[in-house]
Amino acid sequence: MGVLGFLTLEVNGPMLTVALSVVLLALLKWYSTSAFSRLEKLGIRHPKPCPFIGNLTFFRQGFWESQMELRKLYGPLCGYYLGRRMFIVISKPDMIKQVLVENFSNFTNRMASGLESKPVADSVLFLRDKRWEEVRSVLTSAFSPEKLHEMIPLINQACDLLLTHLKHDAECGDAVDIQRCYSCYSTDVVASVAFSTQVDSRKAPEDPFVKYCRRFFAFGIPRPLLVLILSFPSIMVPLARILPNKNRDELNGFFNKLIRNVIALRDQQAAEERRRDFLQMVLDARQSTPSVGVESFDIVRQVFSSSECSANPSQQGRPRPLSKPLTVDEIVGQAFLFLIAGYEIITNTLSFATYLLATNPDCQEKLLTEVDRFNEKYATPELCSLQEGLPYLDMVIAETLRMYPPAFRFTTEAQRRRRPFTYLPFGAGPRSCLGVRLGLLEVKLTLLHVFRKFRFEVCPETQVSPLQVPLQLESKSALGPKNGVYIKIVSR
Repeated sequence: MGVLGFLTLEVNGPMLTVALSVVLLALLKWYSTSAFSRLEKLGIRHPKPCPFIGNLTFFRQGFWESQMELRKLYGPLCGYYLGRRMFIVISKPDMIKQVLVENFSNFTNRMASGLESKPVADSVLFLRDKRWEEVRSVLTSAFSPEKLHEMIPLINQACDLLLTHLKHDAECGDAVDIQRCYSCYSTDVVASVAFSTQVDSRKAPEDPFVKYCRRFFAFGIPRPLLVLILSFPSIMVPLARILPNKNRDELNGFFNKLIRNVIALRDQQAAEERRRDFLQMVLDARQSTPSVGVESFDIVRQVFSSSECSANPSQQGRPRPLSKPLTVDEIVGQAFLFLIAGYEIITNTLSFATYLLATNPDCQEKLLTEVDRFNEKYATPELCSLQEGLPYLDMVIAETLRMYPPAFRFTTEAQRRRRPFTYLPFGAGPRSCLGVRLGLLEVKLTLLHVFRKFRFEVCPETQVSPLQVPLQLESKSALGPKNGVYIKIVSR
């Protein structure tokens, strides 16, 4: 007993605290860098990561500009870490083709953070594997030419409201923030086509749908919380999911209730009484969908280039049953995705196109001539005539997307100054955007209606210089004009 007592060390409180602190610091040090060896093992060059947050500080000047800097410093095949998650950047055309086309079936799943809540979690952005393919097939058939033809009247109704407001602005004679006008218009279109709700966002800004849309796009994750989520995802992600979030719950509850009420009403109506909108197209395909394989999901190259202009149903194959019918949550998720993808992209494309035409009057005159010629030939715009009758408008839209692409800013400001208004054929960008057919149709139809009635002129409030420097953007990571797009509207 004496020997054992001699060997026993008396452990007091301070010693235990110091020992545990050393162990904790050692574990934190190991944890802070343990995830940052994978790129090096693969032989992929990358910036040196910081403990816990990886290369987050590399993107402090803006995500897209930093992507270009990353490629410049580390080559066309490189990588980086955001928190503990590894990312590989590919800018070799041949490799991009392999990923997006030749081996696309191996890359169908998108990255999920774990923070996605319903209804977004049930959209095709985050559905996975076989279920993603089935729901994607439903949506691909919903955006077929014959289905788009049925939605043109709904877009025309929203255009009529837009033209009414623009007429009032033209009569006032003051400079107008055309981006705000198009923002209200895009809300009206999304409400009508995706949520089966008629609103006039500009006249009724307090409408519940308009208010909840504004709240949705104003929502963001505080930066300190984002850093914690990136650094400790296994702890913070489950914690963020279970903690109460009143704003998130109210937003999800409003749109869920709206869609569910519309679905219940449609199920009680006869087929000929149902509104022919995007929601109805999805409801029609709840049980089965035409045979559309992954190889048919590349739809951008078909936009406005099909030789078959008729609105007759396309031959997509016999309908096949889904493994399980689309759930209400999945239907709500697709409508919610329509809001996310359609609102800002359509608003910015229309705003930038109008700005470019106002600051390039010779191009605007050429477009006005084409619009007048189109109006003489076609009394009512239909899908076929829109595909074939407005080639210069196609060029205007393509050039707008080149200078202000909705997803990536591939060109620098200096490149834009050297090529202020040149035509880049459509099809040079990504080809996997769902709904691109409807988006381009909406932009094209809107500009046709607008330039039938109005022209746009530069005013003192317009941000323009003799060098045609593009609009000052809101930030290097957000594609949006900093101070709006102010121009003068003139009735024709």
